[in-house]
Amino acid sequence: MSKKEKAEEVVTKSYFDGNGLQKFGWTVLTFFVTLLTLGIAHPWSVCKLYGWETKHTVIEGKRLRFDATALQLFGTWIKWWLLTIITIGIFGLFIPGRLRKWKVKHTRFQD
Repeated sequence: MSKKEKAEEVVTKSYFDGNGLQKFGWTVLTFFVTLLTLGIAHPWSVCKLYGWETKHTVIEGKRLRFDATALQLFGTWIKWWLLTIITIGIFGLFIPGRLRKWKVKHTRFQD
């Protein structure tokens, strides 16, 4: 393998550079904050955990970043829960997919 091929391989590599202890720490912190606020801070928890995951993810040599805020998610979160109440829980089945779409919409490559 030539030096050029090795250099290209390094640039196009995808990897995750976080570790389990960091993830555990963030998970415990966000769990207790959500618990202490009786669920009101759950959008903050979602943003913090996903932001940590994207910050430690590299795709083909480009690091990801998450550019959304908890306040942006909070309004959407309220709308989703109101729809869930109105539809007697049926809309709740669609929330995980909607949340995934929202996360992807706010995920970019870091410049």
